[in-house]
Order: sequence, then C-alpha cells, then structure tokens
Amino acid sequence: MMTAEEIEKTLRTAFPDAEIVVEDLAGDGDHFACEVVSETFRGVPRVKQHKLVYEAFGDRVGTELHALAVKTRIPG
Repeated sequence: MMTAEEIEKTLRTAFPDAEIVVEDLAGDGDHFACEVVSETFRGVPRVKQHKLVYEAFGDRVGTELHALAVKTRIPG
C-alpha cells in the first residue's frame, strides 16, 4: 500500500508547480483524498484533470493505491 507521503511525492513529480494536500480519510492507510492545485489544469476539462492525476500513478491504481478521491483546480 502507498502512504500519504508516497502519494504526495508521486503527485509532486507529476505536477511540480502544484499545491498538494493528501488526507487519509479513514485513518486506515487505504482510503485517501487529494487536492491538486496547478496551472497545468488551466483550460483542461475537469474529467481530463482527474485523469491526469490518476495517470501519475500508472498501474499502481487499484493495486498499491486502493482508493483515492481527487479534487483539482487552478490557482486563484
């Protein structure tokens, strides 16, 4: 399983300019939420923004990363 720190590190690699917050929702290290605020998302539809976040994890989604609720937005 991935830790909150590993999730943040993965997101920071994919979105170096981003403000990132990762939260362990249930305290079980298995259900997380993240908010990614990045210029990368400017002009990009929300569904595509979320897809970009999930793509940062590659094949780890559903294996090492069980559940991740994603919120994205642009700065400002």
